[in-house]
Amino acid sequence: MPRIVDIQILQVDLPPRVARSDAIQSFVTQETPLVRLTADDGSQGIGYSYTIGTGGSSVVALLADHLCPRLLGREVDDIEAIWKDLFFHTHATAVGAITALALAAVDTALWDLRGKRLGLPLWRLAGGARPRVPVYSTEGGWLQLDTDTLVRESVQAREQGFRGVKIKVGKPHVSEDVARLRAVREAVGADFEIMTDANQCFDVSEAIRRARHFEALDLAWFEEPLPAEDLGGHARLAASTSLPIAVGESIYSLQHFREYLQREACSIVQADVARIGGITPWLKVAHLAESFNVAMCPHFLMELHVSLTAATPASRWVEYIPQLDGVTRSGIRIEDGMAVAPDVPGNGIEWDWPAIEARAVARHRLALQGR
Repeated sequence: MPRIVDIQILQVDLPPRVARSDAIQSFVTQETPLVRLTADDGSQGIGYSYTIGTGGSSVVALLADHLCPRLLGREVDDIEAIWKDLFFHTHATAVGAITALALAAVDTALWDLRGKRLGLPLWRLAGGARPRVPVYSTEGGWLQLDTDTLVRESVQAREQGFRGVKIKVGKPHVSEDVARLRAVREAVGADFEIMTDANQCFDVSEAIRRARHFEALDLAWFEEPLPAEDLGGHARLAASTSLPIAVGESIYSLQHFREYLQREACSIVQADVARIGGITPWLKVAHLAESFNVAMCPHFLMELHVSLTAATPASRWVEYIPQLDGVTRSGIRIEDGMAVAPDVPGNGIEWDWPAIEARAVARHRLALQGR
């Protein structure tokens, strides 16, 4: 069995192509930690995670100082054993964002390496449910946009073949949110999906109030209406409205998803492969959602999620937000409103390694002694 003998860790910073603001923050830059694993048979796998502006150096330090040294000499196919070992090695800092993001960079690299060694694309390797999944766009729905721009961008998304758009909510008064959403609904028609995202900005009473006003607009879901740690509040909200409640991008463990599902506190699961700690736990969340007859509609990272949603039966949507264009030679393929899973071996991302090297703001390398 091949063993890991060389590890590169880098960070590149990628500014967004358009201004991105929501109810609580702005997306300043994507700090992107990358891990490239090389085995003694010459096979390689590349993995990554991300932040939206802070914490990238902390993820890189955790990788370089604590996680990656434990990978040297490990057999490449022991993915579950490696994930568990690294998780418990850093248990004092788990469950949480920095540890999950570091674990994801390693885990996605291991899955990429496995797929390349076996000659299988990720969507088949991880399940092979179907080759394509409906796709919606978030790029034209940011909170700072005025209503005319919001409408124009939504209509354009429909004309481009997307099957839905996500609109950020959280304006100071509910009437402002409703006016924006109503203008979009009137422009795109009844058969085009509108998702909404509050980015955890409301308290329980305001979320219940807004949901009541949003119901008449026939929304696909109401995303992150409350802080993710408020499980009880989500249960109260879900029981009070006909709107599907979506959560997950700020949840960092399988067990937390289980609690949400058991308490019927959500009806859409949005696990993020980076924030849950990699492909290994993401797949467990997807199958957990399936057992509750709840849809998986993952957050961000479309370059990985296109394959993972194609792999799993419960997955319903891919979110379109391009962010790797500056360091990859491949892009997501969309046909008739469907994201098509890459059919090349591995994770399906063609990295531009010279561009990565040129843009790197941090570099580390570890190698097995004697090589």
